[in-house]
Amino acid sequence: MELRHLRSFAALAEERHFGRAAERLHIAQPALSQQVKQLEREFGVELVSRTTRRVELTEAGLRFAEHARTVLGSVDRAATDMAMVASGQAGRVSVGFIGTATYELLPLAAREVRRLLPEVRLELHGELLSPALLDGLLDGTYDLIVLRPDSLTTPRTETRPDNPTTPRTESPGADIRVLRTERLVAVLPDWHDLADQPRIHLSDLAPDPFVMHFSGHRSSMHEHVLTACAAAGFRPSSIMEVGETATLVVFVAAGLGVALVPEAVRSLALEGVVYLPLDQAPTIDLALATRSGETSPAVRQVAEIVTRCTGIGWR
Repeated sequence: MELRHLRSFAALAEERHFGRAAERLHIAQPALSQQVKQLEREFGVELVSRTTRRVELTEAGLRFAEHARTVLGSVDRAATDMAMVASGQAGRVSVGFIGTATYELLPLAAREVRRLLPEVRLELHGELLSPALLDGLLDGTYDLIVLRPDSLTTPRTETRPDNPTTPRTESPGADIRVLRTERLVAVLPDWHDLADQPRIHLSDLAPDPFVMHFSGHRSSMHEHVLTACAAAGFRPSSIMEVGETATLVVFVAAGLGVALVPEAVRSLALEGVVYLPLDQAPTIDLALATRSGETSPAVRQVAEIVTRCTGIGWR
C-alpha cells in the first residue's frame, strides 16, 4: 500500500463515482479501479459496492476512508512543517546573551522573532559571561550567542561589503561578527555629588569605589573598565566584583560604589541610580556568534533578526 492508494481511495470515497474520482486524480478510470482492487486484495475485504450508477462504501470501506483521511492529513501537515523548517520558519533555537545585552537587545530580538517567526521556539538565556557562552556554543548548548569578542577572537582582514568598518572575527569552531561598538557610561547613586551633571570625565570618579564584573578573564568588562580607568590616570582604590549586570546596578543604587556599563544598560531603569555620559567615552564591541558552518535555516533567520535589531544586516 502506497500513499497514492490512500489518495485514490479518499477521492473515491468523496466522489462516490469512479469517473469523477479518476478525473480529479488526473488518472485513467481503469487505473483507479485497479488500485482499489489491489487494496481489497491486500486487506482481504471488499471496500466498495459497485453498481452501474453509484459507488457505495462497505462498512470496511467507510472505516478505511477515515484511516486514509487521517494518514493523508498527517502527511500533509508533516510536509508543511518540513517546508517551514527548511525555510527557517519553524524549529528550535537556543540563544545565549551576555548580561549587558540582556536589557535592550534581548527583549527587542525576542519580540521580533515572535512577530516574524511565530513557529520558531526560542530559548533565551541571559546574564551569562562570554567565555561560558562560547563554551556553550561549541558544545551545542546554544545555537547562537551575543557576547563581547575581546580576548576570545583574533581579527580577520575580511569586512562586510555593506559596512566595511564592521570586522568579522573568528575563534576556533565559531564564526563571530561584530554587531556594533558601544560607548560606556557611568552609573552613579542618585545622591552622588556628580549625579546632577549632564556629563562627566571618567577621572572625576577616581576617588570612588567601583563595582565591577568578575575579574580573571571571566568577564571582558572587568578588563575594559580597568583599561579605561588607567587611560584616565587612575586605578580604582576599591573594587567589589559581581557576576550579573543587574546585581552591579543594584549595588550602585545601594551606595556601594560607582560603575561603568555599556550604554544599552540604560534600559535597566532602576530607582536610585543615574546613568551619565562620559567625555571621550571608552567603547566596547558587541558581537554575534554561530558555530562555524552553521546550516540550520532557523538559526540563520534568528541571526538575521538579532543583527537587524542592532542596525546591521546579517549576510
